[in-house]
Amino acid sequence: MHERDSAKQLVERNEDGSFTKETLKRAMKAYRKRLKLARLDEESRLGHDATSKGEHSKIVAVRPPEQYPKEVWDQLVVLGRLRDIGHGLLEIVEV
Repeated sequence: MHERDSAKQLVERNEDGSFTKETLKRAMKAYRKRLKLARLDEESRLGHDATSKGEHSKIVAVRPPEQYPKEVWDQLVVLGRLRDIGHGLLEIVEV
């Protein structure tokens, strides 16, 4: 399967041209996974000695995964699921 074919399967549209609910759901899942991995990566670098506090990551925003087009992320911002904080970074809007 070519990269372009897999992107077409990831991004599905309704008849009116809007993104399907499933596409937006998959995009949010991919975003959450990227955010989680970024946090775990940072936490693994924080203090390794016995006296460290085991601090948690302070990462709240990451660049969205590139397998979805910018329009998907823009739609999630419009829907209030994500917030654009600039420089290509998005953060989850907690309800």
